[in-house]
Amino acid sequence: IEKPVIAGTRITVESILDRIGAGETVETIVTEHPRLTRELPLEAVRFGAKALRGNVVYPLAGNDV
Repeated sequence: IEKPVIAGTRITVESILDRIGAGETVETIVTEHPRLTRELPLEAVRFGAKALRGNVVYPLAGNDV
């Protein structure tokens, strides 16, 4: 299964979303990956939001929030 990645890298959108969800800042991510601009992790968040727009319900368990 291929996952969406940041163009020109092997960094998955999923990993960016996981890191931001865990409380990391965009600045930390960019510092650790110098090829990224500040805009690219934000674009990953927008991509994730767009991917979830639709008529699908994703139930969240209490521990998933």
